[in-house]
Amino acid sequence: MPLYKTITPNSQTCVKIWKISESYKDLMKPLALTKASLERVEDMKSEIHQRGFLSVRHLLREFGYQDADLYYDDFGKPHLKDGKHISITHSFNFSAVIVSDLIVGIDIEKQRDKIKIIAYKFIDYENDYLDEGATDYIRKLTILWCIKESLYKLFVTPGLSFKNHCFAIPFNIEDQETIAWIDYKSKKCRYIIKFLEFEGFSCAYAIA
Repeated sequence: MPLYKTITPNSQTCVKIWKISESYKDLMKPLALTKASLERVEDMKSEIHQRGFLSVRHLLREFGYQDADLYYDDFGKPHLKDGKHISITHSFNFSAVIVSDLIVGIDIEKQRDKIKIIAYKFIDYENDYLDEGATDYIRKLTILWCIKESLYKLFVTPGLSFKNHCFAIPFNIEDQETIAWIDYKSKKCRYIIKFLEFEGFSCAYAIA
């Protein structure tokens, strides 16, 4: 499938989402991968991960980049050689890339009941306003995970904890945005987070 969705939250930032319906072979055909990327994708044991990796390279092409324009630092954070900021995510059959002149982070997650089992690992303050019996509880938990993951990808600081350092104020899903902040050591940073849902998935992105 071609590009699924494009979002332009401001004049400096663009989000592109891909729905992965192509086979590994079809995704690979038009791509020119670096030797390191080719070795990496061939070493992946799961085809869903391989297709996710390749779909991200198709998204790069949508932005006018090639695989060789992307590199990773020692913390695993992606960078573009032209100096623009980038964040990458994929979950099952969706992937997304955000590119901006500003520092950014993005995450996609599939909405699944099993997130309740790990909720204690990533929420604390948010328990004050979450209602476990509400019909939208799983959706809100998934959005919160995406929010905190996007903050983590933006901040990229060893020791940063979803539960202890990343927080989001109460939100309504239909508002599609909230305020979140990182409180880590001497740093206190506030962000407006945008989020959306599609086909049983949640996506959130943070822009510094």
